[in-house]
Amino acid sequence: MLSGLFSSKPTCLAFKVLFLTSLASSSAFALPRTLYDFSLKDGTGKTQSLSVYKDKPVVLIVNVASRCGYTDSNYRQLQVLQEKYGDDGLQVLAMPSNEFGGQEPGSDAEILKFTKEKYAVTFPVFSKLLVNGPQASDLYKWLKAETPKDSSSSSADIRWNFTKFLLVNGLPVKRFAHNQAPNDFEGEILQALRDAASKEL
Repeated sequence: MLSGLFSSKPTCLAFKVLFLTSLASSSAFALPRTLYDFSLKDGTGKTQSLSVYKDKPVVLIVNVASRCGYTDSNYRQLQVLQEKYGDDGLQVLAMPSNEFGGQEPGSDAEILKFTKEKYAVTFPVFSKLLVNGPQASDLYKWLKAETPKDSSSSSADIRWNFTKFLLVNGLPVKRFAHNQAPNDFEGEILQALRDAASKEL
């Protein structure tokens, strides 16, 4: 008789609520907080955790294309910056995208070959991805949402090839428009490296 007074339904309901709360908390905790929480496919198709760049306090992420009017100047200047400041903690990361004018139509293997043979790049070139829209890479959704807004990033969407994001210690600090050449903000990269180095002392 007493057992009928204590239905199992409240217990089941309580368990479900507890389970869903736990699941929600777990999902929230897993949300990307820094660059190092992301993983991407590299140009060979292998999944790579971006946590491998924790030893690089300053990272420059660029959406690249092989047939753009900005291709030659940007690749050359990016490679110079990588060679010049790589040992000091700079890491350039290239993210190919065919989203603008169909100017990156090749396969990942073709893109890698192009960057190696024409520009001898030593920085990583990842697998092609989308930077805008609902199917955009989670990395780019995060970059656009978390980068402080200024006059060069009045639009949340990426406008063209070779938009750059500067990150310090895994967090985005500034966005540079597609028509801002890497050489134009070399001073800001250098200052970011100096600031990062001073914090380590």
